[in-house]
Amino acid sequence: MSTLNPLPDSKTGVSRISISLPEALLRQLDKMVGDRGFESRSRAISDMITRQLAEHLADIQHLHINGVISSLHVQLVQGPALILQRILDRLATCRGVITGKLQLTASVLPPLHPLPA
Repeated sequence: MSTLNPLPDSKTGVSRISISLPEALLRQLDKMVGDRGFESRSRAISDMITRQLAEHLADIQHLHINGVISSLHVQLVQGPALILQRILDRLATCRGVITGKLQLTASVLPPLHPLPA
């Protein structure tokens, strides 16, 4: 449960809220924070909320595909999925990055970098 009236920090423009989580979910959150390299739980939760909002915006754009000319920023990468996920994790946890998502697809492209043995 979150507080209804978050208190803004006038110095940073950040509002502080309080949430309650079951212990098992908190352990999973802490593991994700460590695994993905977030600087804090707050950064991880903020990232999750931002991703959800971005997905909602994408859904609206798809509903109005005839009117949406462009809304895209793409980093085209290639390589093993595990390495690509590590790259995304590093990019997505950087300060200033609003959202990031790894969308995998298979296609035949000449490799720019050799795959590990």
